Amino acid sequence: MTKSRDIADLGAVTTRLDTVGASSGALSNRNLVINGAMQVAQRGTSAATANSSNEGYNTLDRWYILYSSSAGGAATMSQDTTVPNKSFTNSLKLDVTTADTSVDVNHAITLQCRIEAQDIANSGWDYTNSDSNMSVSFWARSVKAGTYCVFFLTDDGTQKSLVQEYTLEANTWKYVTLTFKGDSGISFNNDNGLGLYVGWALVAGSNRYQSATAGTWIERSSGNGQARYATSNQVNFFDSTSNDFYLTGVQLEVGDTATDFEHRTFGDELARCQRYLYRVGGATYTRIGTGFSYSAGAHNTPVPLPVSMRAIPTLTTSDLSGGSTFAVYHAAASLAAVSNIVMESSGTDPTHVLSINSTTSGLTQGNVGILVTNNNTSAFLQFDAEL
Repeated sequence: MTKSRDIADLGAVTTRLDTVGASSGALSNRNLVINGAMQVAQRGTSAATANSSNEGYNTLDRWYILYSSSAGGAATMSQDTTVPNKSFTNSLKLDVTTADTSVDVNHAITLQCRIEAQDIANSGWDYTNSDSNMSVSFWARSVKAGTYCVFFLTDDGTQKSLVQEYTLEANTWKYVTLTFKGDSGISFNNDNGLGLYVGWALVAGSNRYQSATAGTWIERSSGNGQARYATSNQVNFFDSTSNDFYLTGVQLEVGDTATDFEHRTFGDELARCQRYLYRVGGATYTRIGTGFSYSAGAHNTPVPLPVSMRAIPTLTTSDLSGGSTFAVYHAAASLAAVSNIVMESSGTDPTHVLSINSTTSGLTQGNVGILVTNNNTSAFLQFDAEL
C-alpha cells in the first residue's frame, strides 16, 4: 500500500512538472517581480499623485507611477483589499481624481516595475535570442473597458521597447498572460543598475505609440525619439474621474508559459523590498540604534541594516522642526532633542550598516546614547536605494 501511494505521488509531481514545462526552471524563485501581490507598503498605503506631485515610489513598494512629459490628470494610488479571489489579500488601486481628455503627443501615464540589470542578465533568459521568451502574468480590473498595453523598455545599450496588448471588460477581473521575446539588439549589464522597465500603460500620446506594433521591438531613438509604451489601440484610462484600475498577482518569469503565481511570505517580500528601501520608526519610542557622543552637541549612530541594500542610500527624515521628532537617550537618563540628522559623509556600508550624525545639545563627549523617536508615532528615517 505504501509503495503504491508513493508511486501515485510521484506521478502527480511528474504531471505538475509537465504542466509547468521544462523551461520554467525551479518552482520557487521564479518571479522576478518584487511585491507582485501588493503586500508591502512601507511609505504608506495611499498617496495623491500627479505630474511632479508624488510621482515615483510613494505607496506600494517597488511600484512606480510616472507622468511622462508633464502629463495631465491626477489619481490616488493606494493599497486596496479588492481582489480577484482568495489567493490574494491586496491589490494596487488607481482612482482617477482629475481627468485629462486632451492628451499631448508626448504624454504618457504608466505604472512601472523597475528591475536590476544583473537580475535580468542572470535570470536564464537568452535575451538576444528571438526564440527565447519572458512571460508576464497578472490580474487586472478596470471600470473602463478596452485595450490596454504592457511594455518592456531596456535601459542598457540601445534602448528598445516591446509592447503587448490585452483587453478588459468593465468591472471584471481578468487573468492576463503575455510573452515577450528576445532580440539581438538588446543588452543588460551584469551590475546593480537599472536594466528593465516593465510597465502598464494607462495613457499614451501619439509619440508614445508611434510605429509601435504589438510583439515587435522598436528603438527609442526612431521617429520622435520617445519611449514606446503602447500601441495606437491603448485606451485613455484618465478620461473620467469615474475610472478605477486594479492590479495584483504580477509575475515575470523566464519561459514560454506563465506558471501559477509564486506566493511568498510577507517577511520574505519585505526583505526583498528592503534592498531598495528601509524605513524605521512609527512607534512612540522606536530605538534606531546605539551610538556615542563625539561632542556635547553631536551624536553618531550606526544603523544596522536588515538586508544588504542595492547601493549607498539617500536619507529622508520626517519633519524635524520643533525638536520633538527624535531624541538621544543618554547617560543622564534624559532625552536630548535632535534638531538635525544627516548621513555620515564617509564610511557608509550598504551591505551591513549605515552611519548617521545627529545634532543636539546637553550631551557628554564620549558617552553612549540611543537615538529614538521622541514619543512620536509619525517619526521615521527612510533609507532609499531605489532604481
